[in-house]
Amino acid sequence: MQKFAFKWFKNLFPPFLGFFLIYYSYINTTAENKNTIYSSIVNADYFFVLISVLLGFMSHFIRALRWKNMLSPIGHNIKFRNSLMCVFIAFLSNLGFPRSGEILRSSSISFYEKIPFEKSFGTLITERIIDACLLGLIIVYGSLISASISLSEFSYAYFLIFGVLFLSIFLITKINLNPRISKIVEGLKKGVMSVSKIKNKTIFTLHTLLIWVCYFLMFYLVKFSINETMNLEFDALVLAFIAGAITMSLTNGGIGAYPLAIAAVISQYDVSYENALALGWIVWSAQTLMIVFFGILSFIFLPILNK
Repeated sequence: MQKFAFKWFKNLFPPFLGFFLIYYSYINTTAENKNTIYSSIVNADYFFVLISVLLGFMSHFIRALRWKNMLSPIGHNIKFRNSLMCVFIAFLSNLGFPRSGEILRSSSISFYEKIPFEKSFGTLITERIIDACLLGLIIVYGSLISASISLSEFSYAYFLIFGVLFLSIFLITKINLNPRISKIVEGLKKGVMSVSKIKNKTIFTLHTLLIWVCYFLMFYLVKFSINETMNLEFDALVLAFIAGAITMSLTNGGIGAYPLAIAAVISQYDVSYENALALGWIVWSAQTLMIVFFGILSFIFLPILNK
């Protein structure tokens, strides 16, 4: 019973927190400030928002291509369209329940491409490790910006992040379990280690970097949509990007928390809190609507195209 209650608390708390933050922000905003936020959103230059959405779509496109390349060396040459639709389904699912997307993505590709679940899920563990490493490095860079950390401290943080992650993988793959569980662990291990079998690691690295470049640019370009944020410096946007990325990782796609995190950072750089909040809402709303749109289409067409 206690375990069941904790499971539901873990799943329901993030969306509850997100909606509470939206409500709290709304009731603590004056009518004048609400008008300022509304005006900034309505009068934004949506040409840059459209480019941001295209970059967001491109990041998912590249992620799907990278996933296809990760599964190929372990004997599974999946259709790219299935890879892309499963990626969108995963991101859509994460808007409802955090981390549920990885399970749904693995199970969907396993069903339609006849891949053992543990292998496909193992590749996603590798993806998350890589994403965590890159986000960790960006956070360290942000710390350098905000606190003037020395190069030696930067190097220490770099090796600490990678050391902990790879030690965890090593311990998991070395555990001796009963035959049934050992088979599952072996499948996970093959999925996790699939990256070492990729023939063209340069392309894999390029895909990985391009995903995060798209993530940053789709945030960076939206600054040009609002006059008051147009002159924001690169460093300010890096710190805001980090704050937003952390909220996306800890909540259901950043609902409620993402705009507030962006506003908290951007408002420190000669931009009113209202305009900073408008920027956050524009970025979050545009990307979320894109995920919802293509996620729903993927749910519809994945079974149709795989009859």
